[in-house]
Amino acid sequence: MSIERNEKAAPVSRPQIMGYTDRLSVRPGASIGFKVSCHGATQYRGSIVRLLAPAAGKAAPPMRVEPVETGVTGTYPGRVQEIAIGSWGFVPAEGLLDTAQGLTLQAMIWPSLPGRGRQAILGTWSEATRGGFGLELDETGALRLQAGDGAGRTIALSTGTPLIRRTWYRIAAHFDRASGEVTLSQEPIELHGFVAQDRVTVRQRLDFTPRGGAPGVSFAAWPIADGLPGRAAPFRTACHFNGKIDRPRLASRTLGETELEQFGALDVPVALADAVVGAWDFALDMTTEAIRDRGPRGLDGQFFNMPTRAATGHNWDGSEMDWKQAPAQYGAVHFHDDDLHDCGWDTDFTLTVPADLGSGVYAALLEAEGASFQVPFYVRPPQGERRSPVAYLAATATYAVYANLKARLTTDIWEVSQGKLLVMDDIDQLLFDHPLGLSCYDRHSDGSGVAYVSRLRPHTHTRTTGRLWNFTADLFIIDWLERIGLGYDLITDEDLHAEGAAALQGYQVVVTGSHPEYYTTEMLDGLEAWLNDGGRLMYMGGNGFYWRVSHHPTAPGVYEVRRAEDGLRAWDAEPGEYYHSTTGEYGGLWRRQNRAPNRLTGVGFIAQGFDASSYYRRRPESRDPRAAFIFEGVESTLFGNYGIMGDGAAGMEIDCADPKLGTPAHALVLASSEEHSNVYELVNEEITISHNANGPLHNPAIRADMTFFETGSGGAVFTTGSIAYAGALCIDGFDNDAARIATNVLRRFADPKPFVLPDDAE
Repeated sequence: MSIERNEKAAPVSRPQIMGYTDRLSVRPGASIGFKVSCHGATQYRGSIVRLLAPAAGKAAPPMRVEPVETGVTGTYPGRVQEIAIGSWGFVPAEGLLDTAQGLTLQAMIWPSLPGRGRQAILGTWSEATRGGFGLELDETGALRLQAGDGAGRTIALSTGTPLIRRTWYRIAAHFDRASGEVTLSQEPIELHGFVAQDRVTVRQRLDFTPRGGAPGVSFAAWPIADGLPGRAAPFRTACHFNGKIDRPRLASRTLGETELEQFGALDVPVALADAVVGAWDFALDMTTEAIRDRGPRGLDGQFFNMPTRAATGHNWDGSEMDWKQAPAQYGAVHFHDDDLHDCGWDTDFTLTVPADLGSGVYAALLEAEGASFQVPFYVRPPQGERRSPVAYLAATATYAVYANLKARLTTDIWEVSQGKLLVMDDIDQLLFDHPLGLSCYDRHSDGSGVAYVSRLRPHTHTRTTGRLWNFTADLFIIDWLERIGLGYDLITDEDLHAEGAAALQGYQVVVTGSHPEYYTTEMLDGLEAWLNDGGRLMYMGGNGFYWRVSHHPTAPGVYEVRRAEDGLRAWDAEPGEYYHSTTGEYGGLWRRQNRAPNRLTGVGFIAQGFDASSYYRRRPESRDPRAAFIFEGVESTLFGNYGIMGDGAAGMEIDCADPKLGTPAHALVLASSEEHSNVYELVNEEITISHNANGPLHNPAIRADMTFFETGSGGAVFTTGSIAYAGALCIDGFDNDAARIATNVLRRFADPKPFVLPDDAE
């Protein structure tokens, strides 16, 4: 009985609807497609709305979602679009061994969940035809050979010895057509440590010749659909493997023991050239989804659903940490049964953006018998136009990395960190009813960290009714910008990645959201270049510019994160797997790569806590004439002791100034928060013997710093140092000191009059 990891969604008791777009940002005149799956309803209504303010309770202004008249408004037929989850690989090659003397299969494997049902490894076995041949783990975790003739005759030969989790093995199977004998073997090959297993070999005779399998070689899953898989279409597979596969090999005859040793070499000896069908090297073309064959037939293929590449192989000895320097030791791919890239859904309707539609945050509103779902997208100004001196920079990479975060819904972290019970709604429930993929804060089913995420799938958190974090919290800033009267254009950081500083050219001021945490090299370079050219940055949040993320160069919509060695993180990358597969860049914190956020904004991440937020106390530097414009109309020494996100303006995740990390010497620390609770914890990178975590008394290092400095080219930078600041803007109808300070800064930054460095600036 096969285990189908990508079959239909679980039965639901009420209608559900969800969707995603084929692109993220769009200009007037261009088109954007919406892909929808509707469960439990025969039709749904689709319309376009503008998102202006979140649902945040009685203390905040009402949620603002404005309908937009477009030609797509209407009723559409409902249909279920399936999700094919789980990573695997496939090499098309029909009739591989129809005339061969026999066959040999060999690979090095590192199982991470043996005993969790059948798990495919390598072969031409097809669950649909019950034909072909293939190596897999059986229900107990032992190695098994599946073979069949596609006409009802099958064999399942097992070693009977379960493999040990997270241990390298050489596995092999031989079939001699003349004698009908099958040999199956597994052998531990760990470089270090002790394994309480020896080699196991079993034999049996077949009374048929394996044939009638899949039209090619599969890795880490068995096909249960007809035809050849394509990257952007759901293709049904089963028996997904969890773990690493390295140097898979296929030969057209039985190989002896000495030949088997040679067959596993990176370059197969000339003496075996006549027998080689496939000698696949997963270290080749690492930055792509391609499978490359070193053998004479050139049987290349493709990976699906983004298994983890740049993974240490069976021969990794720890002498080199960068896969680019020792590719032969990084020939493994780590497969997971819950990997997901592109759902591959068909498009339900397409919007051509009207020429007069203002730049901003929009969504397709999907409604079906009481169920609803927002599919956000971002409208940029027309090409070459700047409708305002202000640009809002949407943190779309960060939204993607957090997308479908399931861990916080399945652990007690919510109750522990916030001191209140978790409340879930119908959209949260989608994560449990449908295989929507995971966030980079989750772990795979085998416990390994999720290194890749994609925007080509439904996201449950990017909505006006979500938790006040990232996208939903950023709508407080959108609401504030809408009320100031200066107007604004919207740019996504995906646009910044693609276009660099040119995406920001012509804007006087750029405003960030509350938590722009994940940045690519291209984003950081572009923002820095724009600032060096006189731009003015309002960094309106906390824990920004913290982790390096990268865009996949060939797989649309994919972002990669490697949580390497340091930082406040949800999981640790495996030893030796700190470099991104997509770009070859070293992963982890920007701070560890001489680009601490302080160098860009003056502040950097120092602590987090989610029980309550605090207030700011003005410092003497706030009386400096350079900062007079910031505090115009602000008389209080204390401000921000109010807010929607923790009842204060300073909290959740907070940043402080630190000259040793690059805060400019002339930066003014205008105000600092104080009296944070002992729930707040220092970030890992700040915990040393001399600077340890928060104890029974308040640690003065835990504070949010509001800063200002000039850049030397007529530009300037202002920071709030707090995620919770966004939730303070709207209090009393935006008539409060926190909003007044932000508005003062925005108006002055939008003024083209250049800022001048102080005389004593270093």
